[in-house]
Order: sequence, then C-alpha cells, then structure tokens
Amino acid sequence: MFEMIKSGGWLMLPIIMCSIVAFGICVERFWTLNAKKIAPPNLIAQVWIWIKNNQLDGQKMRELKKSSPLGEILSAGLSNSSHGREVMKESIEEAASHAIHEMERYLNPLGTIATITPLLGLLGTVIGMIRVFSDIMIQGTGNAQVLAGGISEALITTASGLCVAIPALIMHRYFHRRVDTIVVELERQSIKLVDALHSERRVEMKETDKE
Repeated sequence: MFEMIKSGGWLMLPIIMCSIVAFGICVERFWTLNAKKIAPPNLIAQVWIWIKNNQLDGQKMRELKKSSPLGEILSAGLSNSSHGREVMKESIEEAASHAIHEMERYLNPLGTIATITPLLGLLGTVIGMIRVFSDIMIQGTGNAQVLAGGISEALITTASGLCVAIPALIMHRYFHRRVDTIVVELERQSIKLVDALHSERRVEMKETDKE
C-alpha cells in the first residue's frame, strides 16, 4: 500500500488529507444529525401542557431553549406570541434559519472534497503521463514493461481520487436529504404550535419569573 501511494506522487498527499477530512465530517454529521435530538417527538406536547397549566415561566423558557434546536425555535415563537401570529411566525422563521445553518455545517466542505478529489487525481495522471512521454522521448519505446509500469503509476492518482470522491458525494447527498427531512419535521411542529396558539392569541407567563 505504501509503495502504491509513493508511486502516485506528491498529489497523493492532498488526496489522502481530503479522505481524512471527509471521514471526520461524516462521523460528526452522523452524530449531530439525529432527528430525535434535534426535534424531540414529545416536546410540543410537553410545551402545551405547560401552557394549559399556566406553568410556562422564565425558567422553563430557558430550559426549552437549551433543550434542542426545536426547543430554541418554539421558545422564540412563544416569546413573541403576544405580538400576533405574523410576528410569532417571523421569530420562528428566524430561529429556524439559524438551526438549519447549524445542521448544514460542514456539508459544503464535504461537497467540495467530492468535487476536487477527482480533479486532483486527474492532475496527478496528467503529470505522470507527461513524465512517461518524456521517458519515451529519451529512451524510445523499446521497453514496453517500463512504459506500462509508468502508465499504471500515472493512473493511481485518478483511481485514488475517485475512491475518495464517490463516497464523499454519496454522503453529501445523504446528509442534505437528512437535513431536509428534519427541516420538514421542525416546520410541522412549529406550525402546530402557531395554529394552537392562534385561537388564544397569546401565552401568559407567570409574572414572578418573567424577565
């Protein structure tokens, strides 16, 4: 393996670095993009119980905000519920845009790796082929074994680049789809809260804990 990497030339180094970065991003995103952590399924029901029992105070609002991205979105909406439906929706959309930005973190670098690694591999092949043809000009075409070996070495970088790019592209698409699915769930839960509160127009928080 080391000999193969060495044969690929110096461009194998950035390709290997890209593979390490891509692997790290995939592991981190798998851990972070957990739908149950981002949008806990029972959170909206818990919030509604607090509202109905007049238990929604400043402490619970802080707990809600820190609990999850969905909690942060609902907290933003509840904080502005007394200003009407439109203001509440705008505050939810603003908080949601921040949550979406966090969920999409590192996906652009992953997409960039999927794009540039084949190009790095192709560049390595072109450089290798230039070296092969230079050897042909000097030594001629009499030694077919040397010629075949040089071409084989030149193609190593292209194969390596594709081996990194293909999984990176697959995971990039997968994570984008995962984010889209979570966003739909966040929207569904937020709309539930807005529609439920619209009939009552406002949420009263306990005056003793209100900040």
